[in-house]
Amino acid sequence: MLEDRADPAQTEPDGRWGRLEVTPWSFTVLVVIIPIVGGIGGRYWLRGDFDVMHALLILFFSINLWICYWEICLFLKRDYIERRAKYWRRHQQETGQMPTIEFLTGKVPLTKTLSPFLWADVWATYAQIDGSYADRRTYGYNVDIGNGFLTPVSTLVLYAAFTFDFLPALAAGIIGVIMFWQLTYGTSLYWVSFFLAKRHTQLSRREICIYVWSLNSPWLLFPLLGLYVSIRLIADGDYSILGY
Repeated sequence: MLEDRADPAQTEPDGRWGRLEVTPWSFTVLVVIIPIVGGIGGRYWLRGDFDVMHALLILFFSINLWICYWEICLFLKRDYIERRAKYWRRHQQETGQMPTIEFLTGKVPLTKTLSPFLWADVWATYAQIDGSYADRRTYGYNVDIGNGFLTPVSTLVLYAAFTFDFLPALAAGIIGVIMFWQLTYGTSLYWVSFFLAKRHTQLSRREICIYVWSLNSPWLLFPLLGLYVSIRLIADGDYSILGY
């Protein structure tokens, strides 16, 4: 079983489909691309046009939906993540390799690509950068669980509303303000908690830029854009901000 292996990236083939392997990174790209194509392509098919603002928000919605699944795995496999974080810490000390890169580029059977145990390893490896994800008492751990359970529905509603304008602009704007403000506030406070707890002191400047600033900045920049769009939806009373 995947969850019983010392390294979940190395598993025995499970029938014909089990012999097909992908990297977690390539599977993530595929999962994110599908709703991007659906949203942008769906708009073009219905209206025959393209809007940059709409495309950027569809990109964010698609990424956030997949990350929400990871965050649900963070809750469901919290005990497993704490054990795996210790494994990856030893592994990094022995090999000197960054666990996040090794995990994302490792091979897994196609039949295991939706296993919660597999994506729990996202957090176990990231815990080498921020130990709060292996500690359920911390803000970082709990704010991401909140995002995972609370934002998928609103993300899907806004994804559909911004693409097919099936909701009144006022309603879509109110939902957007609520969700995007939550994400803006949560991300900002996560950065504050990270540095106040001095978790950055064990990291190089390069690691801080890549793993703390770069990986988390989309959850500030895109929500700020979403806030602007949502406020315009409320103020204008229509979808003109999205090119409708």
